[in-house]
Amino acid sequence: MGELQYDAGRDGFIDLMELKLMMEKLGAPQTHLGLKSMIKEVDEDFDGKLSFREFLLIFHKAAAGELQEDSGLMALAKLSEIDVALEGVKGAKNFFEAKVQALSLASKFEAELKAEQDERKREEEERRLRQAAFQKLKANFNT
Repeated sequence: MGELQYDAGRDGFIDLMELKLMMEKLGAPQTHLGLKSMIKEVDEDFDGKLSFREFLLIFHKAAAGELQEDSGLMALAKLSEIDVALEGVKGAKNFFEAKVQALSLASKFEAELKAEQDERKREEEERRLRQAAFQKLKANFNT
């Protein structure tokens, strides 16, 4: 159970949208294709998302010089400021779980924000329609 403490109701994976958010927060935004190829490069089980093991692979590959200098994974490895060699797997695990938690909260927050905005749009639309109907009614009376 212990290792799931940071996984805020999520599945302990970082998916494409979460990776997108993560890279934006790290200041190295990626294109959709870029994100896909980042995942593909370490996605051992081909499920289209990063497990912790696959996440660790990024750092091992970076340390081994197996990543292209300008690749998204290299940017992630550099910007995450986590040295797996120094901090060990435990540090990486905490980082990964904290990230997953932060990302799931961020995407939940963004979803809620969007829902609020949609709600507001709908209300404005209704108000506009009501006003238009009222104008039309008035026009009918005045003819």
